[in-house]
Amino acid sequence: MKVILFGASGMVGQGVLKECLKDPGVTEVLSIGRGSLGIADPKVKEILHKDFTDFSTLEPQMKGYDACFFCLGISSAGMAEQDYRHITYDFTLAAAAPLARLNPLMTFIFVSGAGTDSTEKGRVMWARVKGATENALLRLPFKAAYMFRPGAIQPMDGIKSKTMIYNILLVLLGWLFPLLRKLFPRHVTTTRILGRAMIKAARDGAPVKWVESWDINTLGWE
Repeated sequence: MKVILFGASGMVGQGVLKECLKDPGVTEVLSIGRGSLGIADPKVKEILHKDFTDFSTLEPQMKGYDACFFCLGISSAGMAEQDYRHITYDFTLAAAAPLARLNPLMTFIFVSGAGTDSTEKGRVMWARVKGATENALLRLPFKAAYMFRPGAIQPMDGIKSKTMIYNILLVLLGWLFPLLRKLFPRHVTTTRILGRAMIKAARDGAPVKWVESWDINTLGWE
């Protein structure tokens, strides 16, 4: 399986990349991002691209892939809705639309979040924007598209978040994660499990389009 990965430098993207590199069924990972990952692995190809509203120049290089893992995201804290929507919705659809046209047999997996608002009418800004993004993706002609909605995510294998407050909370409360996973398996997962679940969904399919934390844990459980 050949996959395209967006957001490989983020917490979730790092986890997905690590699992792809370990999985013998994944033969190639094309990372599209603004900066180099600094990884020397024969499976990994990189394209550095600055304008995430226009991927037309990359279309010849985006053909022939089986799956796309879209892990690019940003915290909505302190952001205006227009700015958050530009990154969350516009960037995602700018990449997804040509991928659906170029790779009609592709499975597209978007990392959304628990509490996403599919009605697009709720009071929570980020949830409305994520919901609009999910709905737009599900209208594209992919072979399959899955909206992954993880809750709390425990970073594994030395992975760190780009969000400072998340890293601070991990330092203070990270020791609680194993207990939380046992007590609240419907709400807590790990980067390792999440990565494996995305690979499995791309390869074999998932039972639902909206993949919540419990479904993620079921798909990718160790």
